[in-house]
Amino acid sequence: MDLKAIGEALVAHCNAGTEREALKTLYADNAVSIEATPNPQTGTAVTEGLDGINGKHDWWDGAMETHSAQADGPHLHGDDRFAVYFQMDATDKESGQRFDMKEVGVYTVADGKIVKEEFFYTM
Repeated sequence: MDLKAIGEALVAHCNAGTEREALKTLYADNAVSIEATPNPQTGTAVTEGLDGINGKHDWWDGAMETHSAQADGPHLHGDDRFAVYFQMDATDKESGQRFDMKEVGVYTVADGKIVKEEFFYTM
């Protein structure tokens, strides 16, 4: 798969709610995820490995109720990176606080797999 095809597949999975399939098929086993702020569960902004990234998804699914989510892109940059614009409407299950979140994910691809994702967001 080339960069554009990987980006298009990721966006399609995100819009279909099949992000876990994207993790299985598009990500390298040693992929790294970098958030803008530390994850409340782990206390760190950096998550290493596919198992860890799946754990981040587990945390989100357990802590948040997602009312709607949309991904736009990919927006290509060179031959190894692309960005995706995300918009989500979600509620924190513990506090009951509903919020609208906008986020940009920047993805780095090597050897046909996503090896790094970095997130920039506002709430």
